[in-house]
Amino acid sequence: MSTTGESLSTQDEVTAEIGAVQQRYRDDVAAGRQHTVDTLLDFPPYRSSELRHPTKDPHLVDPETIELVSPAFGHWEVAPIEADLTNRHVGGEPQGQRMVVTGRVLDGNGRPVRHQLVELWQANAGGRYIHQRDRHPAPLDPNFTGAGRVITDDEGRYRFTTIKPGAYPWRNHLNAWRPAHIHFSIFGNAFTQRLVTQMYFPDDPLFALDPIYQSIPDQKARDRLIATYDHELTTPEWALGFRWDIVVDGPQATWFEQDGDQA
Repeated sequence: MSTTGESLSTQDEVTAEIGAVQQRYRDDVAAGRQHTVDTLLDFPPYRSSELRHPTKDPHLVDPETIELVSPAFGHWEVAPIEADLTNRHVGGEPQGQRMVVTGRVLDGNGRPVRHQLVELWQANAGGRYIHQRDRHPAPLDPNFTGAGRVITDDEGRYRFTTIKPGAYPWRNHLNAWRPAHIHFSIFGNAFTQRLVTQMYFPDDPLFALDPIYQSIPDQKARDRLIATYDHELTTPEWALGFRWDIVVDGPQATWFEQDGDQA
């Protein structure tokens, strides 16, 4: 996914743009002109954001009609093995740092969101997805497909066993790299209620350089996307433990992607 195109902006130029946009946001908040902490859809440092996000008002449709042609998931169709991304292949285990990621899906009042489908997908330890459009020259791992799913329990808990994904280059600007992250999606009572977000890892040096992460103008909202290392969850000689709760609404809600936000 890297490129050598001479027309691309440098990282320093993009970082300066990020700082300028966020300073304007802080000035607007201080002056009472800005109250939202949603992602900035027209965020010039994220070069394709102006081309990819919706520019027209949404059309009202009959949700029952949509659900006739949308995927349907039953709880009985989600096997326990789908939550373990390290134990899927007869050839062996994937390369990389094994870890457990767990947390709760909560509503804005702190109540558990029970029996909901949680999906994740991610790059492998080398920072590569199993996708035909991923041209990052990192090796594919024959023992890692990078996708899993689970149903939350009565306390809203989910739990995955996986490996830590690697950072990877993308073509937003010269020498652009995405911080290590895992994509999550949460389904409500219907496919049309799907919410998609990303989980990051503590102390990543790429945070300040990444236009996607920085397109969320509020630092507290960005912080809610970062998992917490939990030594009590860590299994001796087996796996590191990370906790990350997902809040689906309210003032402390996890940031969710708008249509077109991805990478």
